[in-house]
Amino acid sequence: MGLIDKVINFFNDLQPVYLVEFLLLAIVFFFVLDILRKNNARVIIVFFSLYVLAIAAIHYMSDKLPAYAVYFLVAIFVLAVVCMFSTEIKRAVWNSMKNGDSKYWDGATDRENAKECINEIIKAVQSMSKNNVGAIIILANSNMPNAILDSGVPVNSDISSALIESIFFPKTPLHDGAMVINGTKVQAAGCFLPLSQELNLPKELGTRHRAGIGITETINVTAIIVSEETGVISVAHGGKLKRYADTEMLKNTLKSFYWQDMIN
Repeated sequence: MGLIDKVINFFNDLQPVYLVEFLLLAIVFFFVLDILRKNNARVIIVFFSLYVLAIAAIHYMSDKLPAYAVYFLVAIFVLAVVCMFSTEIKRAVWNSMKNGDSKYWDGATDRENAKECINEIIKAVQSMSKNNVGAIIILANSNMPNAILDSGVPVNSDISSALIESIFFPKTPLHDGAMVINGTKVQAAGCFLPLSQELNLPKELGTRHRAGIGITETINVTAIIVSEETGVISVAHGGKLKRYADTEMLKNTLKSFYWQDMIN
């Protein structure tokens, strides 16, 4: 049987339900392929391409492999990739829902205020650390999903140590949530964050630390966390947590956030 006849028979074997599922699978396939490309997973991309070609070759050479079996074999591999890159996929989904408002950061104008913002944030964080006041501050540049911002209270105020400390003061309405700093503004406070599902985190890490790690696993932001129990300052980025942050680490973290490597 010729190649054209094989292709015709392949689509003739597809029932409407299989066709719909095939289209959905194709969407997932290209989405996952894009995730692999962005994460430089070239080996898996090559292996996946060879896998699909092998299935197509087997189907072409044998009349005993029906169309739904081809669909099933491809689906198995796609699901395996989804499981392997679940964190990257979550990050892509969250980023697709990000807040596109960039009014909080306009480059050269705000750079004049960057050093003052850095000093005010460090002052507040170290003061809260000294007094064992729990806090979680998210450094974002218009890339927080609206769903997270809407879970808190809009603030839209200039950054100051007094404002930060007052928001996280114990027993105030917003102290348990996260503060979102967008450029040179405190954008929102009292926000709820997704918790990390990592099972190997130290047991002494509480909800704040899991939230700080969780948000940085899925979105390209940085979290500064102050432990309520110990006063220890931690910095989370890319799903990794660095504990016992000193002044130098905080300053470097904030310099990176403000793109101000030239600030001394």
